[in-house]
Amino acid sequence: MNFVIVDVETTGGNTKDSKITELAMYKYDGEKVIDSMISLINPEQAIPEFIVRLTGITDSMVADAPKFYELAKDIIEFTKDCVFVAHNVAFDYGMFRSEFRRLGYDFRLPHLCTVRASRYVIPGHASYSLGKLCREIGIENNARHRADGDAKATTELFHLIFHKDPNNLRTFVQQELNPKSIHPNLSLDVIDNLPSKTGVYLLYNEFNQLIYIGKSINIKKRIEQHLRNTKTAKGLKMIQDICRIEHELTGSELIAMLLESELIKKHQPIYNRKLRKSFFPFGIFDEVDEQGYIQLKVDSIAKKEGHPLIHFSSKKEGTDYLTYQVEKFELCQKLCHLYPTQSACFHYTIKSCKGACVQEESTDSYNARIDALIEQLNFKGSSFFIIDKGRNKGEKSLVWIDRGMYKGYGYAPFHFHGKEPMHWMRYIQLEAENRDNKSIINLFLRKDKRHRLVTL
Repeated sequence: MNFVIVDVETTGGNTKDSKITELAMYKYDGEKVIDSMISLINPEQAIPEFIVRLTGITDSMVADAPKFYELAKDIIEFTKDCVFVAHNVAFDYGMFRSEFRRLGYDFRLPHLCTVRASRYVIPGHASYSLGKLCREIGIENNARHRADGDAKATTELFHLIFHKDPNNLRTFVQQELNPKSIHPNLSLDVIDNLPSKTGVYLLYNEFNQLIYIGKSINIKKRIEQHLRNTKTAKGLKMIQDICRIEHELTGSELIAMLLESELIKKHQPIYNRKLRKSFFPFGIFDEVDEQGYIQLKVDSIAKKEGHPLIHFSSKKEGTDYLTYQVEKFELCQKLCHLYPTQSACFHYTIKSCKGACVQEESTDSYNARIDALIEQLNFKGSSFFIIDKGRNKGEKSLVWIDRGMYKGYGYAPFHFHGKEPMHWMRYIQLEAENRDNKSIINLFLRKDKRHRLVTL
C-alpha cells in the first residue's frame, strides 16, 4: 500500500469557495519517499491580503503558474491506488474534491488524518497542530504555511507514527463510501454536502417513512458511519433502506440530545425502537422495602418497570455515580446494592453509615437523605439557564430550568446577556418535562464543562 502525503495552500478556509494556490505531494511506500510533485497553482481569483501575509504567496507569484485543470491528469496519475494523507485531512482532501468537482470529476480516495492518528499513537501532547507538534517531537520545518514545508514535515511525522503503530495505521484509514452499497436514490453529493456540525438528523426510506433519528456533534461523520456499518444484519438492512436525509443544526450538544429524545418519542421510528435497549440502557431505580427504607439500585432499564431517577450509558457509569452519592449523602451501601451482605455494610463498620442496614437508623432519618439526593437530581428546585454554543457565531443557545423543572430551550442573539436574565424567557420554546430530559440534562451537566450556568 502506498500513501500520498499532501499539503495545499489556498485562497481561504472554505473548501467550497476557495481555490488551491500551491500543492505539494510526497509518495511514500511504507519505508521511504519514492516520488514527489510540487507546484504553485494559478487560482484564477485574487488572493486575499490576509492569506498573502500568512503564506507569502502573492498574485504575481502565481500569475504564470499552471491552472488546476492543467495539472488534473497528472494529479490523478500521481495519487492512483494511494491512501490520501494530510494533517487535518478533511480540509486538504476537501479542497481536492472541490477542485475536481468543478471539472466534472468525482475524486475519491481512502484517506487518513495525521492529527487523529497522532493523538492515539503519540498521546499526551498539549497541541496537535502541525507546527506545535513538530516542534515538540523535533521535526524541523523552515517553511511553515508553504505547501512543501508542511508536506515534508507531515511526511516525517507520518513515517514516525507509521512505524510506531503495530498496525501501521491501517485502523486509521477512512475508506470512501461505495456508491453500489447505498440506496440508488441516495446521492453521494447529498452526503458530501452534509454539515460537520452539531445537530439532529432524520433518515427516511423510499416510501418517505421516517426510519431513524439520531444526534451527533458531527452530522456528516455520523451518517457516514451508518452507511459503513456492514458488520451486522441490522446495519446492512438500514444502509439499504436509507433513501433521504434531513438534518437540523442545534449548535449545542445538549439541545441535540433533548431534540433527539423529543422526536423519537413523537415519531417512534422503526430502527430507534429496535435499538432502544442500547439508548441510555441503565438507570438508578428507587423502591421502598418492607421495613420502609428507600432502596436505590443501578439496573438495566429493560429489566425494570417504570422510569429510573436518572439514566446512564453504562452500568459502570451508574455504579460510579451512585458510589459517589453514597459517600456524599452518607447512605447505606447495602440498601444501595453496592455491598451484598446479610448483615451490616462495610461503611457501617467504619462509621460512615448510620446503621440503616441493621435498622439502627430510623426510616424517616435515612429516607430524608435519599430525598435530598432525589432533590439534587431535580436541580434542588432552583432556577437557572444553561448557556452554550449557538447554531452560528451570532447567537447562543439557552436551556431553561425553572424551580427544578425543565421548561424548554431556545436561541438568543449573541449580545442578549447584556439584558436581565428574567427577560431571556422570551427566547425559549416551551417543552413538556419528563424524566428523560431531566436525565439528559443531568448527564450533560456532569460531563460537559464548557457551558455556563446563570442562576436566577
